[in-house]
Amino acid sequence: MPTETRFQEIKRYVRLDERDADLLRAFGAVAEPELPRIAREFYDRIREHEDAHSVFTGEEQIQRLQRSLVGWLKRVCGGVYDEAYHAQTAIIGRVHVRIGLPQRYMLTAMALIRVELLRIADRLPSDAPATREALVRILDLELAVMLEAYKDSYVERIEQAARQETRDLGDALAQAEQRYVAAVELAGVIIVGLDREGHIALFNHEAEQVTGYARDEVLGKAFSDVLSVDDGRGTAAERLEQVLAGERTRLVLEACLRTRSGKLRDVIWTWNAAGTVGLGGVVLLATGRDVTDEKARDERSRQNERLAAIGTLAAGLAHEIRNPLNGAQLHVSFLERAIKRNQTEQEMLEATRVVSDEIKRLANLVTEFLDFARPRPPELRPTSLVKAMEHACALVEPAALSAHVEVTCDVPSSDVEFQADSSKLTQVLLNLLKNAVEAGGSAVRLRGRRGPRHVFIDVEDDGPGLPTADAPIFDAFYSTKEGGTGLGLAITHRIVTDHRGTIDVSSRPGKTNFHIALPLEQGAGAAG
Repeated sequence: MPTETRFQEIKRYVRLDERDADLLRAFGAVAEPELPRIAREFYDRIREHEDAHSVFTGEEQIQRLQRSLVGWLKRVCGGVYDEAYHAQTAIIGRVHVRIGLPQRYMLTAMALIRVELLRIADRLPSDAPATREALVRILDLELAVMLEAYKDSYVERIEQAARQETRDLGDALAQAEQRYVAAVELAGVIIVGLDREGHIALFNHEAEQVTGYARDEVLGKAFSDVLSVDDGRGTAAERLEQVLAGERTRLVLEACLRTRSGKLRDVIWTWNAAGTVGLGGVVLLATGRDVTDEKARDERSRQNERLAAIGTLAAGLAHEIRNPLNGAQLHVSFLERAIKRNQTEQEMLEATRVVSDEIKRLANLVTEFLDFARPRPPELRPTSLVKAMEHACALVEPAALSAHVEVTCDVPSSDVEFQADSSKLTQVLLNLLKNAVEAGGSAVRLRGRRGPRHVFIDVEDDGPGLPTADAPIFDAFYSTKEGGTGLGLAITHRIVTDHRGTIDVSSRPGKTNFHIALPLEQGAGAAG
């Protein structure tokens, strides 16, 4: 008698039979139109939790995962449950482990899928109770297979820890723990120690926090296999080898560190040969300070200083220009009325119109100067993200139609309410949408999502992109458009920072994206 496979055993245990397969196949045809909605709500739920959200590398990955989830749901309701089906489910479980999704979020998010599918089953005209039972059986089977992947991962990590313990012996591990508590864990910097073979022998809590790796996952593994360090010149690994080989005793460099989730962090490293200090097998000790957020704050501070200086200049310039402009406009109006009385002087009348239009243009420029130089604090009130996005898209629609550009408004599945100045938020979205429409592409996308602590808004176009990656687009008077004042993005930047938010841009030919992050909760001084 052939041996029963693990999957066959699970199927027998949950009582999943051919009748269930037929019911699920019929249910799948009914449920298929609603599967994209369930997948979107599934990942919107994950976005609300910081530990779960942090494993994602960006919106494009989430979109791919949503499409994969729809495919998985179709397979769950497909009616074919053989060994190939089991292999596909096991792969999904291993992916969850590989990207670092905590097991608790996989379990609770599966509950959302279960509830949504059972609701659809309740609407069936017949066989609803039997279909519900079939859904419970297949989802329990899926959960059992996925949990096997987590179990295998935990077993592997436990075995790795056991091998490490055998190598280092009990006394050495006890001493290492004392060193962690006394000197490493409270240091507030990344600390990594390597042995003579370049394997990680020391990995503190700050290193775990920054890299996303747990200590027991990296101990005993080669540093170069776990952490990718790049100084932009391709010499970081070579210089590190020199310290390991004893050719130099100290190395200081600033380099990018790639975390477990694929994100890049700027770290200033100091590598020192341990020598005879006696660190229990550690011959190379590295301390690293994560300066990513610090550099971003410094850049925003420099940007604000530049804007403040130019704002002072703009205020003085506006004061000096406005009075003569008003006087000139009055005299041109008087001239225009006088010329109109003489019907034969059409050329003179046209000249006055040109002068009048130019004066009006200068007056509008002065008004923009004043908006930039003397901004009023935002008046924070509960604001609907969906309404703000839809309002901005409606305002830009005439310009988009005229330019033959398709504008898509991608709102979240559930509305998000947060503290903001709705009129200023509309101004920000409208500025970015107008720029995107005028960029020379054919499609513009406005997307809004909720994160654990922020509201994220993206404005994306498929135009040719910025002229250079470091173009100072947020500086006042800088413009890539002919006839542009260069104040629109400077004002946009100021409004976002006044809301305690950030705005960044990434650009390449065919895709330019402005990314805004606004806090869900504003402090008492947020409007100041």
